[in-house]
Amino acid sequence: MRLLITGSQGFIGKNFIAQVRASALEASKDTPGHTLLEVYPFDKEDSLELLESYCEKCDFVFHFAGVNRPKNEAEFREGNADFSQTLLDTLAKTGRRIPVLLTSSIQATLANPYGESKKAAEEVFFEYARKTDAPVFVYRLPNVFGKWSRPNYNSAVATFCHNIARGLPIRVDDPEKEITLVYIDDVVKQFLSVLTEPPQSLGEYYEISETTTITLSALVELLEQFRDSRQTFDVPRQQDSFSRKLYATYLSFLPQDSFSYLLNHHKDERGSFYEFMHLGSSGQMSVNTTQPGLTKGNHWHQTKNEKFLVVSGDALIRLRAIDSTGVVEYRVSGTEPCVVDIPPGYTHSISNCGTGELITVIWANEVYDPSSPDTYYEEV
Repeated sequence: MRLLITGSQGFIGKNFIAQVRASALEASKDTPGHTLLEVYPFDKEDSLELLESYCEKCDFVFHFAGVNRPKNEAEFREGNADFSQTLLDTLAKTGRRIPVLLTSSIQATLANPYGESKKAAEEVFFEYARKTDAPVFVYRLPNVFGKWSRPNYNSAVATFCHNIARGLPIRVDDPEKEITLVYIDDVVKQFLSVLTEPPQSLGEYYEISETTTITLSALVELLEQFRDSRQTFDVPRQQDSFSRKLYATYLSFLPQDSFSYLLNHHKDERGSFYEFMHLGSSGQMSVNTTQPGLTKGNHWHQTKNEKFLVVSGDALIRLRAIDSTGVVEYRVSGTEPCVVDIPPGYTHSISNCGTGELITVIWANEVYDPSSPDTYYEEV
């Protein structure tokens, strides 16, 4: 199937085309040389001759092109309604019933230049359906967020993510104002499903099924927690689908020279201990290094418990219940990783038996607290 995509360089267009091509690549692994979907990308810099050529060949049109923030209000009409008319007139000339999908906006009900231009574009599509009997799918989208959106253009989420990731101020006039959001991947997934299974409409219009309504203050609070997690080492709160999608979006706005950050570093002559992630009620992840020939540990915990995973080097882990003389030993290696549980009440140690640095990933059921370490020295 051949797809004409208008607005191919825009936020929705880029994500849609990326998914189509990724899906085609996966499909080609099963059927080499076979592409399920062929993309004809069209953007505002392209010629009308190219548009005509694509219209002659395409089987389905996804019309993502539009104007959000023009220099003057007249461009709303030109970019939203007038170009839609040009597209549909070109499609009608082919004499084929070519289905089309339009991304409109929930603002089409509002009496402002943007909303009125979106409403006018919708009417152009409905007229095309009446004249040609071609299927038309008009989606009124709320605020769409996700990777590749533009700050100060596509949505407040894009602007907030961009500014907070860079330490720039944000402006919130009404913190308790609610906005309805939809994630770009959910939009793309539902749009692609239209190709194989006609969606259920709400009258003349269609909606994305998975949306989230949130106040601006709650949205900003989440984004600031994501930012601060690099200093606190707390795993960003992602207790639901929306927060996971928002965190993914926030990460996509990090400056490319700011992907990395330093960890808390505790070091002595035996090696190092790095706090990696604080997991809230689920404890902490850390990375521990031990120099050749040296031993770390020789302590036990009342309640704290741990898991040791050697990822590089060779180690001897020794444990002894503090009320016993019997020692249990485990020889472990990064070449065949296995997890060793460290129960409370067992004094334990880990020795580097190799010639290089020993690296161990450690999970503890609580975050390290120097003022209350629950750690008691005793030789194994």
